[in-house]
Amino acid sequence: MSETLSTLLLRNLHGVFGEIDPVRRRATVDEIFHEDAAFYDPNSGIYRGRDEIDRIAGVIKATHPDFQYQPISPPEELGDACRCRWVSGSPGKPPAYAGTDFIIARDGKITAVYLFFDELP
Repeated sequence: MSETLSTLLLRNLHGVFGEIDPVRRRATVDEIFHEDAAFYDPNSGIYRGRDEIDRIAGVIKATHPDFQYQPISPPEELGDACRCRWVSGSPGKPPAYAGTDFIIARDGKITAVYLFFDELP
């Protein structure tokens, strides 16, 4: 059964980029991404394929292992795309940064994730 776009986006946010355990992260990457998917990071470029998405998610998480992503608005779906605004930081402290994830999906899996950094609300 295919997942909703909102579910895919939130699984990416929490289960991929928010996951510290490499085994759980990789399992989620394999479940929700197409083999040829791409992640677009405005700071460091484009990462293509599951292996690279898994690798860069681990690198990003290692820079702030205690940070958690918190959506600040419900995901919005339109056609084969979905977006969600979020903040991230250490639990119990003010958010350190904010962003918007924008995904495109095909046949129930993510084909592209676009990351945009936002001003803190």
